[in-house]
Amino acid sequence: MGSTCVRIAIDAMGGDHAPNEIVAGAVRASEELGVKVLLVGDPQQIASALPPKTNLERVEIVPAEEAIAMDEEPLNAVRRKRKASINVAMDLVKREQADAIFSAGHSGAAMASALLRLGRLPGVDRPAIGTVFPTIKAGKPVLILDVGANVDCRPKFLEQFAVIGSIYSQYVLGTGEPPKVGLLNIGEEDTKGNELALRTHQLLKHNPNINFIGNAEGRDVLSGEFDVIVCDGFVGNILLKFAEAIGGVILQILREELPQGLHGQIGTAILKPNLKRIKQRMDHAEHGGALLLGVSGVCLIGHGSSQAPSVFNAIRMAKEAVDNQVMQQLQSQYEILHSASD
Repeated sequence: MGSTCVRIAIDAMGGDHAPNEIVAGAVRASEELGVKVLLVGDPQQIASALPPKTNLERVEIVPAEEAIAMDEEPLNAVRRKRKASINVAMDLVKREQADAIFSAGHSGAAMASALLRLGRLPGVDRPAIGTVFPTIKAGKPVLILDVGANVDCRPKFLEQFAVIGSIYSQYVLGTGEPPKVGLLNIGEEDTKGNELALRTHQLLKHNPNINFIGNAEGRDVLSGEFDVIVCDGFVGNILLKFAEAIGGVILQILREELPQGLHGQIGTAILKPNLKRIKQRMDHAEHGGALLLGVSGVCLIGHGSSQAPSVFNAIRMAKEAVDNQVMQQLQSQYEILHSASD
């Protein structure tokens, strides 16, 4: 599949900086990644945001009459606004006119639209947003899910997150061995946590399809000891945004503490490759988006504050997911495990 031109549907009206930053990142992706981007939204606004000399062979504008605002109730808005940009973009994937979708708009609306139009993988009750965090061990990321799709969860939802996360970690992130799964909790002991954590711990402990190694405290998240960590979307979203803020603070401190003047310029020049690698490991813009795992399609969800670099990297992730046949891997492996459990 990597030899064909991957088509990415873009919700051009979703996000705080839409459509300008969304369009800018998408056009850059079309030029540098060789993908075709389908920009869905208000044709006039999108056209005015296109850079001069845009290669229209790889950029297509798909009209959509409406957009879903961040303060709207997602499911009602998705059902009421059938011609909203997120719905039109999702329909392109459903009709196989696009291979993947990216939206920086309302994440709840994106999930609702994906569920209604693409459906779930067999055996999955609730899809989860999975995002990859860097750890103190270089080249050994940790997958956290859910980070926002489900603020209220049942124990069986978290158990499914663990199974889906294990498959994604092993077959897509390249963990190799059965990924080490942890449950985000307030202590390492089996008896710690609220009712959700206690009941989930028992399910994970007795599930033969995952390599559950116990509870993960907050300080363990970036330790590199876990490959997958599961939690409900309420806690996960707070964790995600806190981690991103810490990354931004550290990068800002590095900039401020570098020496000034000539010595500073020389030192910065020497350290530039190292600083670039630090930024790549810590800056959330380098990752771009998070996969909605559990739906029958490649769906990337970005931050509402996404700007052009984040959009570009999210599209890169979408292309890699298509090229690496992420959906086929998830579907085949999950079906095997689901049928075995039945």
